[in-house]
This record gives sequence, C-alpha cells and structure tokens, in this order.
Amino acid sequence: MHYSIDINQINKYNTHSAVINPKHTALLVIEMQKVFQTDLGIISDRQIKNIQNIIEASERSGIKIIYVRHNDSSEISKPMVDWWGGDKIEYGSDSWKMIDGFDITGKTVIDKNQYSAFYKTNLDEILKQNQIEDIIITGVMTNCCCETAARDAFMRGYRVFFINDATATVNEDLHLSTLKNLSFGFAYIQNTQDLVNNIKYE
Repeated sequence: MHYSIDINQINKYNTHSAVINPKHTALLVIEMQKVFQTDLGIISDRQIKNIQNIIEASERSGIKIIYVRHNDSSEISKPMVDWWGGDKIEYGSDSWKMIDGFDITGKTVIDKNQYSAFYKTNLDEILKQNQIEDIIITGVMTNCCCETAARDAFMRGYRVFFINDATATVNEDLHLSTLKNLSFGFAYIQNTQDLVNNIKYE
C-alpha cells in the first residue's frame, strides 16, 4: 500500500460495528508473495508492518492464523490467466514464494488457484472444524482476492472484518471503491490499530 485512505471517507457506508471474539476468529493473510512486492510493487513496508502487528496480536489472543498463497498452475486458473494476458504465477517459482517476514513453517496454508480463497479449497472446512465465526482479512489485492474472499465469507455466514491499512492494491481509487462496496453490504471496515486495540486477551 503506497497510498493512504482515511477510513472516515467511508463513514456514509461503514455504519455497522462489532468486536471480534478471539476464540472463534481466524485471520486470513492473503498472498503476501514476492510477485506482489517485487514484480507488481503493491506491497509496502507499511502494509507488512501492519499485518505483522495483527499476526502478533492474533498469536497472543489465540486467533487462528491462515496463510493464503496463489498459483496459476491449475486449469481452473485459466480465466484469470487469460484476463491478465497470459502472465502466470507458477507453483514453486521464486515469485510465488512468501516475502521476507512471513514464516509459514508449520502454519496453516491454503493454496488456491482462483480469486477466492474458498473456491475449490478446504478453507471452509478448516474454519468450521475450528468453530470460526469471525474472519479478519488482510493482504492483496484489495479489490480482487481480498474482496472476493470477503464476499464469499459473508455468504457462508461468517462476520467479516476487512482491514483498510493491511490490504493493498494498485491504486487508491480501486482500494476506496472496495471499502465502500464492502462496508455497504458485507464487512466491518477497520484500521489495524483499531482492530488490535479491540482484541480481548485472555
């Protein structure tokens, strides 16, 4: 995120409020992969710090952390590959790897091949097994994979907390459009510090 969105810009739509229940919450860290940092220049140091702060708070409070990686090494990725002009994120390639600062060793990882982390993955099954009711969404891109996951989560009955300054996309206009749409009908929009401050610790 190389821009700033004042969350007050969406006050007209962001009229719902809620506090997460850590015992029944999962944090999704979506696509913090090298391709989005080095090739596309979307991920900033500020976004990395914000997500790391949320991860640390989640670890202290018992929130389940799930990392989501994308690759296009599947037939179901074809519509995306065609849309973006044939560029592919190949499974196992250097650009596919997680960026520095995100160690997923021994962690829960969802490998997906389409925009949504729910599409033809076992994410929903994992959430239900862990009695998850609330989902925190961070990562990239705000208006593509993050937004699609948020909408899918809502339609599956989860409460969605979408973090303004821990998600990012190619520009401010697209980011703001997503925040307006999601706050209108799908998600609670919060900033990192507000979320962390409201997490209840045991």
